[in-house]
Amino acid sequence: MKQLLNTYLKKEAPAEPLAIFRIGFGLMMFAGMIRFWYHGWIETLYIQPKFHFMFYGFEWVKVPGNYTYLLFIICGLSALMVALGLKYRLAIIAFFLSFTYIELMDKTTYLNHYYFISLVGFIMMFLPANATFSIDNLIRKKTYKTIPQWATDSIKLMLSIVYFYAGLAKLNSDWLFKAQPLKIWLTSKYDLPLIGETIMHKEWFHYAMSWSGAIYDLAIPFLLLYKRTRLLAFAMVVFFHVFTRILFPIGMFPFIMIIGTLIFFDASLHKRIIAIIKTVIRPIRFKFKQTIEVVERYTLSEFRQNIITKILIVFFVLQILMPWRYLVYPGELFWTEEGFRFSWRVMLMEKAGYANFKIVDSKTGKFFYVDNTDFLTPFQEKQMSFQPDFIVEYAHYLGDHFKNQGHKNIQVFVESFVALNGRMSQPYINPKVDLYQVKESLKHKDWILPFNDEIKGL
Repeated sequence: MKQLLNTYLKKEAPAEPLAIFRIGFGLMMFAGMIRFWYHGWIETLYIQPKFHFMFYGFEWVKVPGNYTYLLFIICGLSALMVALGLKYRLAIIAFFLSFTYIELMDKTTYLNHYYFISLVGFIMMFLPANATFSIDNLIRKKTYKTIPQWATDSIKLMLSIVYFYAGLAKLNSDWLFKAQPLKIWLTSKYDLPLIGETIMHKEWFHYAMSWSGAIYDLAIPFLLLYKRTRLLAFAMVVFFHVFTRILFPIGMFPFIMIIGTLIFFDASLHKRIIAIIKTVIRPIRFKFKQTIEVVERYTLSEFRQNIITKILIVFFVLQILMPWRYLVYPGELFWTEEGFRFSWRVMLMEKAGYANFKIVDSKTGKFFYVDNTDFLTPFQEKQMSFQPDFIVEYAHYLGDHFKNQGHKNIQVFVESFVALNGRMSQPYINPKVDLYQVKESLKHKDWILPFNDEIKGL
């Protein structure tokens, strides 16, 4: 096994595919930061809220007030530097740290594709993505023809994990045999031109979308890896992501995945893309024209390669195991959401909830109800209403708030109902449990009431 690994680590690959991935990834992230700023989301999602929901273990990550704008500037500029290949190593580290910090500031904004971007940023810190076609080449007057094959393969593996696990997650009875939650979402798209009134409300279309989505996610990594099916697979990627972008407001993710899958193609395509870019920027190139030494291969010291190899092996083992952690928890995953995040379960649920919090004096029995709008934005309240870790964290915030106001013997209870994938709403949290005494942990939340149905599958 060790010999096979050593043989693999010595394999070389053209540097151009990773360079194009670097450019595309950096430009998409730069555009994403501008988009966030343009829509005013920095203000509405991070600065205006009185309270922020925190990830377990990352409670120390705080929103830095108006300095949040500076954080986005750093993230956007570092993404642009990544695209240009300017001080690449420093830029990608700055991007990874700033972007990940932004995502950890409030879990209300959690999305699978934000998690994906952080993971790709982490991987790219160890890759020679600036080996060719970068400003760093001009600075060091040197460019490389080949890089270690594992560098491009690591990006391919990350993309394959996302697709394959997303496909596995769709192998459940709600998705395949009830077409849920697509039946809910697609029916609401009746206003789309041409197809809105004709097929969006048809049940056969809901099932066709569900089954084709599962097959697509499971098959696409293998179709991209196989040269004879690669072009067809890429056409499927473009169609799938453009269509889902039309149907659902999922931001930059479709474009990131389309550009990302280009890395599966042979270097000849990437060389043509680079030639086109060079033609476009020819006036700029003329000003900086200089002799650059072409080096056959990019090499790492044995010590550095051993360290990077071990880090990436541990990283990918964790990525392969993480989605299965839900198996250690009892109950229905979609109901309890224990082990749901960070597992590539993309757009599998339509959940709506109602949570009414009651503050009680344990000695006198006097109580009053909380108006959630006094403390949460509409988006925060919506997310809190059906996610148990949000509910208990908010309960603690309320308890601390009223304790600071002088209230004594505080207990916090919640009357909670949740509807999942078109079912009638059901009681969600045990209303007799004082949530102010419950501590957030990785243990099973036994104060979540049982789900009165069954969803079979992975």
